[in-house]
Amino acid sequence: MNGGGLLRGFGWGVWGGDGLVGGRDSGGMCRSIKTLRPPAIPEKATEEEIRAAALQYVRKVSGFRVPAAHNQEVFAAAVDAVAEATRELLEGIHVRGAGAAVTG
Repeated sequence: MNGGGLLRGFGWGVWGGDGLVGGRDSGGMCRSIKTLRPPAIPEKATEEEIRAAALQYVRKVSGFRVPAAHNQEVFAAAVDAVAEATRELLEGIHVRGAGAAVTG
């Protein structure tokens, strides 16, 4: 896992509490995580969308919107792990009637 991936992927603004994730207002820690597969979205989920969802999940589960300095490494590693699990899930999902795997 890349413990610093989150910091490089979104920049310090996400950690700084400006409420922006991927250029959009995150609406705070309780923002709903959107469905990341067609037909809910028109195309394959982007890396940015996957990481934003992972970040929101880790924030919600940990109860911290911004990790303290001594927790940043474990927080970032958790986001990396959730993002990887999300990628694997989206790549393996089969939707009835779709005839083929819907990849995320």
